[in-house]
Amino acid sequence: MDVEPPLPAEGEVVVEVAYAALNFFDTLIIEGKYQLKPAPPFSPAGEFAGRVLALGPGVKGFTVGDRVMGSSGFGAAREQIAYPANRLAHVPDRLPLDKAAGLSITYGTTLHALKQRAEMKPGETLVVLGASGGVGVAAVEIGRVMGARVIACASSDEKLDFARRYGASETINYANEDLRARLKELTGAKGVDVVYDPVGGALAEPALRSLGWKGRFLVIGFASGEIPRPPLNLILLKGCDIRGVYWGEFVAREPEANRDNMSQLLKWAEGGELAVHIHAKYALDAYQKAFEAIAQRQTLGKTLLRMPKAAE
Repeated sequence: MDVEPPLPAEGEVVVEVAYAALNFFDTLIIEGKYQLKPAPPFSPAGEFAGRVLALGPGVKGFTVGDRVMGSSGFGAAREQIAYPANRLAHVPDRLPLDKAAGLSITYGTTLHALKQRAEMKPGETLVVLGASGGVGVAAVEIGRVMGARVIACASSDEKLDFARRYGASETINYANEDLRARLKELTGAKGVDVVYDPVGGALAEPALRSLGWKGRFLVIGFASGEIPRPPLNLILLKGCDIRGVYWGEFVAREPEANRDNMSQLLKWAEGGELAVHIHAKYALDAYQKAFEAIAQRQTLGKTLLRMPKAAE
C-alpha cells in the first residue's frame, strides 16, 4: 500500500527505515488477538533502525543523517516513519543497523525482566523457556552477561544447540524430557531462582513447581496460545513470586530507567557481548514469507524486513 511520505510534527523526526524487526506478537496483532489493537489499515513491525531524514520543530539532539533506532508497537514496516525524537536512541558507529533494529523490544523486554522485575543476581540459576525464539535467545544472552547460570529449554536439539552457542550452560528438550525432573536433577533439588516464560501453556506449571525458595517466575507472554492458571498454593508453599513483565508500560511509566537500560544494551551490543543473532532478512515485499516463518516457529533469533533503500 502506497501512502504519502510523512511530515514531522512538533518534537518529531522522520526516519528513513533501513530495517524493521518482526516479533511473534506481530502475528497476534494482525489477527486481532493482542492487547494492542490498532485500527486498520496499519503496517506491522514494532521496532526499527535507520537514518534521520527530517527534523520537526523543537527537535534537539539529532541531525539529518544520524543513525537511530526505536520501538513503535506497530507501524515500522514502511520506508519512512515520523516518530517522537525523545523515544529514539542514537546507534553507535560500530553497531550495524540490522542488529540495532532488533534490540529495542526483545532485548529491552528481557533486560527489564531480569533487572527490574527479577532483580537477578550473579550466580543465580535462570531457566529460559522457548530459548531459541527472539525473546528466548535474548534471555540466554543477557542472562549470561549478567552472570547467571542459564538453563535453556526448547522443543528440539537444533534449537538447544543454538541456545548453547549464545550462552546456555545446560539444556533441556521438553519435547522428550520431563522438564520438572530434569530441573530438579540439574539444581540438586535446590530449585531454580528465576524462570523466564514467554510460552505459557502446559510448560508453565512444571516450571513454577521447579522454583526454589523465594524464586521468581516471570510472565513474558503466551506463544503457545494458552494462558496458564497456576495453583496459588504453590506460591504460598515456596514463598515465591509470579511477576508480570509489560515492557511497553514500563517504557511509558519509567522512561529514565528504560533509557538507562537501552544505553546498557547498546554498549553490550557494540562491544560484542550481545550477538543479536539475525535469523533472516526479507525484502519488504516478501513480508508474507517472513510472518509465515515466525508463525510456524521456524526462526532462531531475530527476523527482519529490509527496506528497498536500506543503507548503513
